[in-house]
Amino acid sequence: MIFRIASTADAPQITAVINAAFRIAEEFFIDGNRITQAEVEESMTKGDFLLAEADGKVNGCVYVELRGERSYLGLLSVDPTTQQSGLGSRLMIEAERYCRERGSHSMDILIVNLREELPAFYEKRGYVESGTTPFPADVPTRIPCHFINMSKPL
Repeated sequence: MIFRIASTADAPQITAVINAAFRIAEEFFIDGNRITQAEVEESMTKGDFLLAEADGKVNGCVYVELRGERSYLGLLSVDPTTQQSGLGSRLMIEAERYCRERGSHSMDILIVNLREELPAFYEKRGYVESGTTPFPADVPTRIPCHFINMSKPL
């Protein structure tokens, strides 16, 4: 497995991996795709996607945005055929290293409260809850939800 920073040429594969991963994880409360290719490309103007690639295929990705001494991590996605292999944890380690090497002292994440498996996943990696944030009002959901804010020192 190779870990690298994505280029705009990777946007179609990134979009496909994110949508495939989130479709399985979030289909019980949200309809449609998680992200468009245009949104991936827009995100690339503010931060970076780190890719996990094997034989030219993107098996996973994570978005990181440097914000001074704090960084934001989001869209952690692993291709459904590769899930439960430890790749998500490896992507987290790479993302944290990437941000730490660029001067970040803390990492912030947002997780949807309905994804009951996520707090334990991130707590095992040193993240602690630090508040809540409203879910975007322009995203229709079948069940009311909000974000749980979590942070970790790097």
